[in-house]
Amino acid sequence: MSTRAARSVVCFLRNRGEVLLVRPRGSDGEPGRWDGVSDTVSDDPGRGARNAVRSVVGPENDCSPVRAGEPFPIEDGREGSRERFPFLFECDSRAVEPSDEVVEFEWVPPTEIRRRETVPGLGRAYERVAPTVETVAADTDHGSAWLSVSALAVLRDRAGGLATADDPSGEHEWDDLLDLAADLRAARPSMAVVENRVNRAMATANESGTAEAVERATIDGIERAFEADAAAAREAAGLLSGTVVTLSRSGTVLDALRTADGTSVIVGESRPAREGVGVAEALADDRSVTLAVDAALPHLLATRPVECVLVGADTVLSDGSVVNKVGTRGLALAAAHEGIPTYAVTSSDKISYDGDPDFEDGARGAVYDGGETIDIANPTFDRTPADAVTVVTEDGPLAPSDIADRADELAGLADRTKDTSPDPE
Repeated sequence: MSTRAARSVVCFLRNRGEVLLVRPRGSDGEPGRWDGVSDTVSDDPGRGARNAVRSVVGPENDCSPVRAGEPFPIEDGREGSRERFPFLFECDSRAVEPSDEVVEFEWVPPTEIRRRETVPGLGRAYERVAPTVETVAADTDHGSAWLSVSALAVLRDRAGGLATADDPSGEHEWDDLLDLAADLRAARPSMAVVENRVNRAMATANESGTAEAVERATIDGIERAFEADAAAAREAAGLLSGTVVTLSRSGTVLDALRTADGTSVIVGESRPAREGVGVAEALADDRSVTLAVDAALPHLLATRPVECVLVGADTVLSDGSVVNKVGTRGLALAAAHEGIPTYAVTSSDKISYDGDPDFEDGARGAVYDGGETIDIANPTFDRTPADAVTVVTEDGPLAPSDIADRADELAGLADRTKDTSPDPE
């Protein structure tokens, strides 16, 4: 009679693009091999993963599940055959409280897994939960800033793999990375920040044209992205007071609202996905929050003492107009009619040098699933004119002329990526 192989979970805790590696004490008392947050399980791997994460994170660290990977068998000479279940969690902070059995822990880029002595199968486990071109293209739960970091992570992971490959020749690695960069840009054509951040990494690495250079550029790019988004949120927070109206979900908007003391918030539910519900829940603990149907927002602007409207931006066009979740245009125009300012907070990497936005279409079934022949309009984004919105970036509020200058700079980055040959040394 056959018995089921032992089962274990390995959890990758991620914060600001890096993952937590731990080094437990070996059976001989010496430091063992590097691992993720791991544990053996006897029944439900998902519950086991959550328990394993709770055992090491601090009380203030909220870790949310991102992805579960396909399990796979591994052979360990000391432990025999095991089935390993990989999981990825996103953590709000780096606060961890590992057990006494952990000798050492460190937050590192995932590419470090290839450079360290790890438990069997750790690299394979990460590959099964790592972001891919497909996950970037299919993600409807996160905003463009998140997806731009995911795109950089895809490029970083591929570059790290090439940089540590057994074949050191690197004959085709640059072309491979150029192709991957093109795929990532095409994955979300409406999101300029994905293209701009990928372009910056490739333009920076083009000076040496190696996988190692791309790996370094993407690691730096991820950190730069987090710093820019945080700075933009601080700039926006300084403009807020009283009651603020917002729509859809933006991590930068959330950070700005959390930073601004004494504000109350009216949140549009943001149909059809209703991502505004999550925003309202996230803010409800420490301030007055009203969740409103989208169609009621212009009425509330006219009848309540609202100080400003604060939204995110998926793309800022070179003329200063803003592409954002559908409903933003109507909200901003209604606010302008009432003399209420609208701010779009974003990093300057969301400025597009291409004046032809892609509005994308949402699913037909989100609007109508009946059997009649009815045309459905479900655009994901709309365009708010520049005279109805002020763009606030890490450098503060920008005039339309400032936005045009930034667009020219970003176009220059794009031009530098069109040369398929690295710069000569």
